[in-house]
Order: sequence, then structure tokens, then C-alpha cells
Amino acid sequence: MKILTGIGGALFIYTGIIGYLGWAVYTWLDSFTDGMNPWIFAIFWVIFAYSYIIGRLGHKWLGFTILGSYWFAFLQYAILLIPAANVIVLLVNFTNDVFIIGSVTAVILLLIFIAGTYLAYSPVVRTLEITVDGEEKEPLHMVVGSDFHLGVLSGKRHLKRFVEKANSLNPDVVFLAGDLVDDDPIWYARYGMSEVMEQLNPSLGVYGVLGNHEYYGKKIPLLVRIMEKSGVNILRDETILVANRFYLTGREDRTNGKRHPLSQLKPDKGSLPWIVMDHTPSDLKAPSQLGADFHMSGHTHKGQMWPNHLLTKRIFELDYGYRLIEKTHFLVSSGFGFWGPPLRIGSRSELWSVTMNFRPTS
Repeated sequence: MKILTGIGGALFIYTGIIGYLGWAVYTWLDSFTDGMNPWIFAIFWVIFAYSYIIGRLGHKWLGFTILGSYWFAFLQYAILLIPAANVIVLLVNFTNDVFIIGSVTAVILLLIFIAGTYLAYSPVVRTLEITVDGEEKEPLHMVVGSDFHLGVLSGKRHLKRFVEKANSLNPDVVFLAGDLVDDDPIWYARYGMSEVMEQLNPSLGVYGVLGNHEYYGKKIPLLVRIMEKSGVNILRDETILVANRFYLTGREDRTNGKRHPLSQLKPDKGSLPWIVMDHTPSDLKAPSQLGADFHMSGHTHKGQMWPNHLLTKRIFELDYGYRLIEKTHFLVSSGFGFWGPPLRIGSRSELWSVTMNFRPTS
């Protein structure tokens, strides 16, 4: 009963918000159009506002899912901009103030969408160099990517950007730190993304872990098989020795409440480095206490769209970037793809080029 009451309350509040925003947009449109039918506008507005929910009814409603993804971005920035525009209209008294102020607001929203789309689809390579204890003489060169959310909007062309950039760095190994697909792997398979992924050519292989969205899709066995055919070795609460050069632990995402504690996965590593992949950076204490050398995550997207980073900073001890805790090097990536709207504001699609150097142990 409490759950139903909560859902009902959330829908009531949401409906009130979209009603207010719809009224504001209609008022602006009505200031320079002749005879716009308010009922027709209301029908289209409600469909727009609930399009993502409609899209969840099945694959044949894919168009609504795409429309709903853009709605999320519009909703976030409309909530920030439209009330401010309404206040200005009330305070300013000149002819056509609704049209002018509304038009300025619309231009700002358009610029946000243009800039956000560019930042989402124009990934950059970020570099990091770390030093760990070990007897290896040759540095280990790694490429780290996460949060691809491969599907309809983050698709084959965007994956190709990753593969081309990764291969140009000539890494020893490539790590894919979770949320490889956007819930359902059907679009990855249907759009032929496997033929792009299998073009990754690091000398020591490609390794990945599951993220929360793989669990949301509820098709993990299918995903693992598809990724294996793409040349990606998915690790699920297991530790392996790679080419006698390093130990690699791939953890189940914390969405799986039955995942093993990291202590059960710790190798007897000797002088070799121990690398850990865990999609969500929910626990920095255990890896540092257990002596992991390098720990990589994604998940946070660095908030993806400003000012959401203020929330991720409060939730996670490290929500983005690099930090050294004791002798463990931590890296959290903002991700190569995106969830929902194909926009990034205050963050950018990225992959990391990480060089691990070694110093002899005393």
C-alpha cells in the first residue's frame, strides 16, 4: 500500500510539473501564432511527457523511447529556465515581453542541446600514469572505457569511435567497466555492433564486467554469449592471471546482492600487480585494505548533465577521476556513452589511457 501511495504521489507531482511547463510553452507559442488549438497542444504535450513510459511497452514502441530520452533533457533544463523566465515576465513591463523572453529561453535550450550533443558524441582520450610495486620491467599500457550503453542512440557509429581511438593507442589490454549495453542486448546484436567490437586488437585481450543496466535488461546469459563472440571476456566474480603479467578481478555489480566480497577474490599475487574492475565505485575501503594496485569503475557519468554532478559527489566518495588511497590507485570514468538523452553538459564522453609503471619492492 505504501508503494502504491508513493507511486501515486510521484505521478501527481510529475503531472503538476508537466502541466505548468506545458502552460508556459503554450503561452509563448500563442504569443506569435494565430488560433492554436489548446486541446491539440495538450494531447501532443502529454504524449511527449509520457513517451519514455510508452516506449517501455515493447520494441515496436522504440520511437517513443527515443522521444522520451530527449524529453528527459528538456525537462531538466526547462525546470531550471522556465520559472526564471516567468519571474522576469512578471517583473518586466514592455510590449511583447512573453514572446521575447520566451524566445530567449528557447534559444538557450537549443544551445544546450547543440552543445550537449557535441560533448556526448565527441569523445576525448584522458591520460593517467601510475607507479606500483612490482618486478615487471615493461610498463603495462591499458585502455579503460565504461558506460557505453550501446543501443539505439549510443550505437554502432559511436562504438566505432571507441575502437578507433583505443586501437590508435596500441594498448596491451582493454578494460570495459560495465553498462556495455542499454538494458537489452538486442540492439547490439541487431545493429551488427559485434563486428566493430571484435576489431579491438590489444595484445593481452579485452575484458569486461557487468553493470547495473545489464541486470535491468535481465538477459545476462545472452549478453555474455554475445560479448564472448565479440572478443570480450566477461568476468563475473572471478580472478584470472593474464599472460603471467597481472592478476585481474572482475566483480559482479552491486545490483547482484549475492556477489562475493572482494576478500574472497583476492589472489596470492606475489610480485605481480592486482587489478580490479567494479562497475560502481561504492566501496574504496576494501580494495585499499586488501592491497589492490589499481581499481577502475564507471557508473556515475559525472552526473552527465549539469548540475547532476552535485548529487553524484554526495553519493560517492570518488565520483570522477583519479585518487590514490594508501597504495591503491582508483579511477572512476564518466563513461564513453550516456544514459537517456544523448547529451552531456559539464561532462564529456571519454576513454582513459593508463600506463602502469613498476618499481622494485624493497
